[in-house]
Amino acid sequence: MKKGIHPEMNEAVIQCVCGASYKTMSTAGNTRVEICASCHPFFTGQRRVVDTEGRVEKFEQKYRRFRERQAREAS
Repeated sequence: MKKGIHPEMNEAVIQCVCGASYKTMSTAGNTRVEICASCHPFFTGQRRVVDTEGRVEKFEQKYRRFRERQAREAS
């Protein structure tokens, strides 16, 4: 391996908004994240929707109108 071309690895702390923190090795340094293994719905089994741009609400509104229209036609 060539000397001097590889980045230096340092101890880093990754902090999540839920309060969890993990010590690891990184070339980037300390990092803040929005979702980690402690609070991610897949790992916790809780159903929680993470939506930053309102896409879930738009989807629900669109299909709410569709379901209402179907209910009216079925009546």
